This record gives sequence, C-alpha cells and structure tokens, in this order.
Amino acid sequence: MKLDTLCLVETPEGTDLHAEVVGLVPRVLAYAIDLFLRGLVLLVVSIILGILGKAGYGISLIIFFLLEWWYPVVFEVYRGGQTIGKKAFKIKVVNDDLTPIRLGPSLTRNLLRVADFFPSFYVVGIISMMVTKRFQRLGDLAANTIVIYKEERQYDTHFLEDVTAITPVDNLTEVQQIAFINFALNRGQLSSARQDEVAEIIRSRIPARHQNAADYVRGVGKWLLGGR
Repeated sequence: MKLDTLCLVETPEGTDLHAEVVGLVPRVLAYAIDLFLRGLVLLVVSIILGILGKAGYGISLIIFFLLEWWYPVVFEVYRGGQTIGKKAFKIKVVNDDLTPIRLGPSLTRNLLRVADFFPSFYVVGIISMMVTKRFQRLGDLAANTIVIYKEERQYDTHFLEDVTAITPVDNLTEVQQIAFINFALNRGQLSSARQDEVAEIIRSRIPARHQNAADYVRGVGKWLLGGR
C-alpha cells in the first residue's frame, strides 16, 4: 500500500483503521462501465417504448432521470458503496472516516456531479481529483466522502485456539467489526489493564451479558474471523 494513498482513521475505541484511496484512472474506468450500462438500458427501453409514440418518449425521459440520478445513490447506499462499475474494480465509496456511506452524503456527492462535469467531460472533477490528497472531486469534498479499495483479507486465527468464539447479539457495523477483529488480532500487545479498558469501550456500544469484557470482545472477534 503506497504511503501517499493511505488513509488512516482512529476510532473512539482507539482502533486504527486504514484503507487505500483510489486514484483517477480506476474511478474513470468504473464510471465508464456505469455510463455504458445506463446507456444500454436506456437504449433498450427507448426502443421498446418507441411503439407508444409521445407517451413512450415521456416514459423514457422519466427512466433517464431515474438512471442518471438515482442509479448511483441506490447502489452506494444499499449495495455497500459499490455501483456495478465500482464492484468490477473492487472499489467503494465511504465517508471520510471510513464508515459506510448513507443517503444524505450519497445524494450530495451525486447531485454535485453537475459541478464536476463543468464545463464538459468532468474537467473540473478530474482537476479536483488530481490536486486533492485523497483524489476527491467536488462532490466528495462537499459530502466528506472518499473512494477506497475494498479489501478482502485472510487472517490466521491459530493463536486464538483457546478463545471461545461468541456470536454477537446484534448486527455490527463495519467499523464495529473492525474494532472487534483488531482487538482479537492484537492479543498480547496490550497489558491486561489496557485490554480491559479498551474492551469496555468497545462493548459499551452493544448489549452483552458477559461479565469479562475482554473475553467477550475477543470471542466476537474470533467469530468474525471465521473461528467456531
């Protein structure tokens, strides 16, 4: 991972999150795929609706509006920050604190594509990505979002053999999962007192009946790593 594309964020639990920010070329190629797919769908729909005359033309305009403005929003919010193009390049959009993107920021960044497009062919957006540290276009800057590579990590859990895996009682956010996993992986690097302190902070964010916070957080971490 190159240093100049590394994004580091420290969570309230004291866990360091890191991700690699995506540069200009992969983002342009991902957008090209999405643009092609939207154009293809619109072409097919227009041909089919052409038999309806003016009514079909009106429906085509509505579909164009939905594809142009809501396609990226729906995929970003409900498909893990990935449109089809982004998924092809294993990249995703997130908030700049590496938390999953929500509806508000997604709407902001996509509505401001108009400004990024000015004067034509996304000249302003491309310049913005080239001069900002995290390759952010104007929409990203306004929405506090970045585009990162989606990591698919493999972990060695043999050193957690004496730890009992615990299924979490609630669905955990991506940031919470990372906090649990990092705590389990960093076993032995903290003093017992520090482990208890950090574990209490992590566990306080979800309900749990276990008395020992460190054992609980470590057990959930093992479960998230695939240990059973």
